Amino acid sequence: MDIILFGMQGSGKGTQGKILAERYGLKVFDMGNALRSMIASGSELGNKIKDTVESGNLVSDDIILEVVEKFLEGEAKGQNVLFDGIPRTMIQSEKLLALLSSHERDAFALDIKISEREAIERLTKRRMCVNCKEIYPAFYKGDSCSECRGDLITRSDDSNLDSINQRLHNFAVETKPVIEDFYKRDRLIEVDGEQAIPDVTEEMIDKAGYLFS
Repeated sequence: MDIILFGMQGSGKGTQGKILAERYGLKVFDMGNALRSMIASGSELGNKIKDTVESGNLVSDDIILEVVEKFLEGEAKGQNVLFDGIPRTMIQSEKLLALLSSHERDAFALDIKISEREAIERLTKRRMCVNCKEIYPAFYKGDSCSECRGDLITRSDDSNLDSINQRLHNFAVETKPVIEDFYKRDRLIEVDGEQAIPDVTEEMIDKAGYLFS
């Protein structure tokens, strides 16, 4: 069973996704990382993505799905996958589900729910490592990354309230309909993301565990 992980910006889905993946041996497909890796590979597809990004255009859904397919046929072959960052729109969702079906794979969605107010509170206080890009929540008291010792900074798009509101608006307009569609299909697990991190993890494992039993 593949898992599609949803969550408003600031919901902690990156942290919880890593925990879920480690517990159940899932390969993580992170859209941003996948595109960067493909560009770094210097392949024909990677160069196509590089040209698109450098020209200031968005990577098309067809190219994104091509990246997903290469991932499924390569490092994720024979393993369940956790998708983070895709699908963002209904069109992407339809194409992704069709692709998974063509590979005889099944998917369930997990949504870590928080309010917009909570999202703004978290986004304006979190920090990021300048080196490895690891994200640290407001309660993290250190000044350096626990992974690579890099300095922690506030991301430029987290320090701008207008930017945060635009990202939350995009999520509401583009991604919430996808989540609602999975709910209507009875293919969605909801988790309260406003709890303490260990409690979110416990609820997530409790609700999703049967998918891997």
